[in-house]
Amino acid sequence: MFKINPLRKRQFSGIIIGLITGIGVFYFFTLKSTEQYVSIGPMNNGHEDLSCITCHANAKGNLLQQIQSNISYGVGVRKASVDFGTKDVSANNCLECHDRPNDRHPIYRFSEPRFNEAIKNIDATTCITCHSEHHGARVTINTGDYCMNCHQDLVVEDDPLDIDHETLISKQNWSTCLQCHDFHGNHKYAVPEKLSDTIPLTAIKDYFKGGKDPYGNDKKHKGLSEADWLNKLIK
Repeated sequence: MFKINPLRKRQFSGIIIGLITGIGVFYFFTLKSTEQYVSIGPMNNGHEDLSCITCHANAKGNLLQQIQSNISYGVGVRKASVDFGTKDVSANNCLECHDRPNDRHPIYRFSEPRFNEAIKNIDATTCITCHSEHHGARVTINTGDYCMNCHQDLVVEDDPLDIDHETLISKQNWSTCLQCHDFHGNHKYAVPEKLSDTIPLTAIKDYFKGGKDPYGNDKKHKGLSEADWLNKLIK
């Protein structure tokens, strides 16, 4: 009678157990209820109720094809790697919910040649530079002095501010810009005319970390909820 080699039997059993475990783990981590375990960090403010698929679309091809393509890239057979599991999140994902016609600083504008030097210091061609996700914050570059990269030569005619813009620029007081002006221009509020009436920088930085909105809650355009986003896709 033919006897099964004990070593072969253990190898076969190990393969079966591995496959079952692998499939079980894969299934577990694809459930909506387990998204918190997959996330690389806490969701940013306003995104707490979003599911992963809102931003992370499935990459092209199946899992085996993605592995084969990236192995080919690794050994030099393929010119470029491919997304694994999900596609990389880009500014286009952000604009699906936050595309505002009144944006004072739309990202496409910074692709113009005149901003070539500025974007070497801060890449404003993408939302993710300032709003990197999974940090549990609202703004992840919280220096508050971004304006210095583009507004060194700013001239304000009939300047209404008690300490004029020219003086503030000459003294490199760039943090005062956000104390008066909402970067994207989406808040409805009265801009102060006295520097003493401006929003304290500490309140601005607290807002960046996820604190109370110092510009107020009255906005011209609100971001889409996940339900609105899904309805937009269907249409």
